[in-house]
Amino acid sequence: LFDGVYPFYPQQRKAAGFDISTIIVIVVFLTLACSFLLIIPGIRGRARLYWTLRVLLSLFVGLVIVVVQFTGDWETGWVQANTSYKSFSHAVVSADIGLHIGLSGVNITLKGNPVNQINETINYNEHFSWSFDADYDHSYSQGLEKGLPSPILYVAEKFTSQSPCAVHRQYRISGHYASATLWVAFCTWIISNILFSMPALVYGGYMLLITGAFTIFSLLSFSTVRNSPMCPIHIGTATLHVAYGGSFWLILVIGLLCFVAGITIVALHHLNLDLLKTFFDLREDKAEEYQEMAEVYVNPHFVNKGL
Repeated sequence: LFDGVYPFYPQQRKAAGFDISTIIVIVVFLTLACSFLLIIPGIRGRARLYWTLRVLLSLFVGLVIVVVQFTGDWETGWVQANTSYKSFSHAVVSADIGLHIGLSGVNITLKGNPVNQINETINYNEHFSWSFDADYDHSYSQGLEKGLPSPILYVAEKFTSQSPCAVHRQYRISGHYASATLWVAFCTWIISNILFSMPALVYGGYMLLITGAFTIFSLLSFSTVRNSPMCPIHIGTATLHVAYGGSFWLILVIGLLCFVAGITIVALHHLNLDLLKTFFDLREDKAEEYQEMAEVYVNPHFVNKGL
């Protein structure tokens, strides 16, 4: 042993708290937000508040649209149960079993209650991907070879392509199209920001409406999985149920926010253009906009000639 660990054997993996792609996206958007906050003192007057509100809301919308591509809580479920720990063993443990479904796969969590039982640390978080460039059944077979705990394998088996539940294809296609529509929404979000900076305010408002529409389309695409009833997941005497998670409701909020912002901009363009220009810091000084000549000078030479 070297410091209590066998040096020539792989150590037990730790349960991951965050996906690395999620952390990268959050850091990028936080960097953009901090860069803007550094220049905000250079904006004078009430325009400083308007700029801050517009930029931070826009960055929040873009951040959410990208981050939910990598999250695993579009559908979630938890249950606490007493269950067998591993195959060919009579050991029973008390554990919390979690199911976290994302657009590209499923995370299954097993955490002992307490964590240390039967001389082991029971804290697992295994990911099984069903994206088009991954093989879910192969990942499941690898889990069998590694000897993962029985509750994880039991839940993962429900989503295999050979399972009688027949939800693998539905989740795979629904997640794929939900992801594709969200990337389109991200593109229209970028175009709306470009139009606001040109400035072409009413067309930026139209693009915000399109952004909201595509986010709602992604929700409709993912919600089609409810057309295939989920098989009951019985763990011990308890049953694991899933419901829409945080990412689903967050995208719904973003879609409604884009609709409200887009409708407001289009309405103000037709009803009160001055107020809209004030919010976007585009109003010109009235003295310059309606400049009038204070005095008129006439050449008397031409007046005497009747010209």
